[in-house]
Amino acid sequence: MQAANTPSKSVRIGITHGDFNGISYEVILKAFSDTRMLQMMTPVLYGQSKVLSYYKKSLGIEEFNYSLTRDVRQAWAQKFNIVNITDDELKIEPGFATEQAGRMAVLSLKRAADDLVKGNIDALVTAPVNPAILKSERFNFKGQSDYLSSLFNNQDYLEILVSDYIRIGMVTSDISMKEAMASITKEMVLHKLIILANALKKNFNIASPKIAVLGLNPHAGDAGLAGEEEQDIIAPVLEMAKKNGLYAFGPFPSDNLFSSGAWRKYDAVLAMYHDQAALPFKLISANGGAIFTAGLPVVRTTPFHGPAYDIANKNEASPDAMRQAMFLALDLVNNLNLI
Repeated sequence: MQAANTPSKSVRIGITHGDFNGISYEVILKAFSDTRMLQMMTPVLYGQSKVLSYYKKSLGIEEFNYSLTRDVRQAWAQKFNIVNITDDELKIEPGFATEQAGRMAVLSLKRAADDLVKGNIDALVTAPVNPAILKSERFNFKGQSDYLSSLFNNQDYLEILVSDYIRIGMVTSDISMKEAMASITKEMVLHKLIILANALKKNFNIASPKIAVLGLNPHAGDAGLAGEEEQDIIAPVLEMAKKNGLYAFGPFPSDNLFSSGAWRKYDAVLAMYHDQAALPFKLISANGGAIFTAGLPVVRTTPFHGPAYDIANKNEASPDAMRQAMFLALDLVNNLNLI
């Protein structure tokens, strides 16, 4: 291990350590065990070297080198770096949601987000965490995305599921179906559609993106027989979008769009609620995928899975989604540099 003293000139990507009792350290270790990753980026983990050493030994990943740095601006280029967020002794309990792990997840997020806002890192990748352990008097947010949004005057955002095959934006995400139904208004759908279209142009360099918009009800409402939201809300939004120069089509029944393969004709799909997006995404992107938080003035991605307590510290976790999140962050930073 080396002490950091050489500033990085490659894309510097901060990584929060998420819930250290889940699979976050395992997928991070496995992803960067392939040292070719370091030729393309400089990763900086906001966590603790003692926790990393614990999982290195437990998982048998001994040939993993890293550098310690107190200041991310002095991170070693193209090496795996760690910023120790605490000197406290942490109790590692794989598979259990603990208050201490929640505090450390919040501390990691806040330290990394501070560097992101200051421009000390080029992008942020958040490792998986259980939102339930984040909630406290000092962290009154639904999740990490809401916290990041609060740093930019609560600027609205859109979660986009991204893989090598497909992109799916979600009008509503991690809320109940009751809340989701109440959120589907003309204003909300149009707003999220505009964020998605702008992200495809700005972040993915697609000049004139084509977007497929899903209906809310079975059979996309079936001409009003199975629901009226398609006629009363979504169809009028598509007309407004057309007048504003957006190429948005639909509303499509979700089952038909995905089972027929018609989704391949579009640059992205806009779903109305979480499971409408998550189920087809997971089936299409079997090798893993990531989430991009679009609409914020920074690049933030996260692997599309949770802390997976059931397989924590069992050497069963796949690093594919973490690797996807890292490469997606790198691509998005490089795309912005082309503008």
